[in-house]
Amino acid sequence: MTSKHNRHEERHEDSDLNLKNVPMLTPEQERRLWRKIDLRLMPILSLMYLLSFLDRGNIGNAKLDGLVTQLDLTGNRYNIALTMFYIPYCLCECPANLALKLVRPSRWLPAIGFMWGIVMTLMSLVKTYPQLVGVRACLGIAEAGLFPGVVYYLTLWYPRHMLQYRIGLFFGAATIAGAFSGLLAFAIGHMSGIAGLEGWSWIFLLEGLATIVVAVIARFVLVDFPDTATFLTLEERAFVVWKKKYDNSSVGEEQGFAARHIWAAFGDWQVWLQILVAISIIGPLSGITLFLPTIIHSFGYNIPISQLLTVPPYVAATITLFVFAHYSDKLKMRFPFILVGLVMCLIGLSLNISTAPNGVKYFGTFFIVIGSYAAVPGVISWLGNNLSGQYKRGVGMALQIGIGNFSGAISAVIYRSQDSPRFILGHALELMFVGIGLISLPIVVFLYKRINARRDAAERLVMERGEKVQYSHEELRELGDRAPDFRYTL
Repeated sequence: MTSKHNRHEERHEDSDLNLKNVPMLTPEQERRLWRKIDLRLMPILSLMYLLSFLDRGNIGNAKLDGLVTQLDLTGNRYNIALTMFYIPYCLCECPANLALKLVRPSRWLPAIGFMWGIVMTLMSLVKTYPQLVGVRACLGIAEAGLFPGVVYYLTLWYPRHMLQYRIGLFFGAATIAGAFSGLLAFAIGHMSGIAGLEGWSWIFLLEGLATIVVAVIARFVLVDFPDTATFLTLEERAFVVWKKKYDNSSVGEEQGFAARHIWAAFGDWQVWLQILVAISIIGPLSGITLFLPTIIHSFGYNIPISQLLTVPPYVAATITLFVFAHYSDKLKMRFPFILVGLVMCLIGLSLNISTAPNGVKYFGTFFIVIGSYAAVPGVISWLGNNLSGQYKRGVGMALQIGIGNFSGAISAVIYRSQDSPRFILGHALELMFVGIGLISLPIVVFLYKRINARRDAAERLVMERGEKVQYSHEELRELGDRAPDFRYTL
């Protein structure tokens, strides 16, 4: 770390670090630095999300292990219990993201993990349907801050074209959770009757206790922001802050809070179009997560085999997710991989709504799981790449994830028991979500390309005329992603 950067005039806004003396790293030194950060952040965040996804989705496995009969979940009661998770979950995501920056990630994320671990443990003790609904709602409130919070947290650490792979590592825990959930349910199901508890109670109890343990560990492992990360040297901190600050702008992005950042996120056209893209992926993902054991069981397999057959699609999805994330960052493009995911969902849902043999339908579940899970990191990182300003990005991403998850609430009630084994209503509405994505995705790409082309043309015209820059550094920071030097990631 010897030679120094001198490319920018202003580099020390809102930081104790001297950004005028940032060390120039060789490619190998930079790779080692990012690997050091990955090893500190990604394992604990991935483990927390694995448990989060396990805790919200294990009700699908518990359904086959006696939950429905013991709590008398007749009619649509089971579906309503699922929906009561998503409503508070969606409503609380945006305020939770603002709280993360104010409370500090190293405190906020372990605290909410501890809370939902307690809720999950208490779920093992429910005796009636109203109790289950109430506890599911509390679980939605407690878990609301994790996914949008961690995604926003990662945008504060990693440059935008290194982001999807890290979100992929983090979200990959969800696909592993899908596989792990089936194996765990198969094993824990044999504990039924021990201490007077049914198999489903043991699923909730053991997974809730594991969450509490991990949350306590996270309190001592997580760090806050790059400029205060004590596991990095001062030079490493300065490099990370500089790299992120000037990642998408020649003058750095705005870091301070103002109410206009919230309104800027609400008023940005791309946030709302990206919400439609998110809905098109989150809907099928939520449906297949909650009902894959039930769908496979409807093919005629017994309960233990149905639990085990949920594992292979998730293993395939995990591998595909990492491949998508790697090449998306390498190519610095998001939309082609999201499009592939949507097409895979289209194929899988079409097979399952048809009268094809059960073996073909099971093959179709691979397409649904792979397509929905592998596309999510791209959907989330795409908007994160294209919003500039820390608080605007935090609010915009929380809106995308929060409103996008309402499609999950819909998915929770459309796979009705009376529709078994074809589940025509459920698959048809999931196909509707995919159709929304196939319409909105090209519109987003077209608009991004047009705006980038206009800014390129305006920049060339200024250079040809020899004109001076019309904006001050402060004005460019305030403009954020609307600044003339900002280019949208496709």
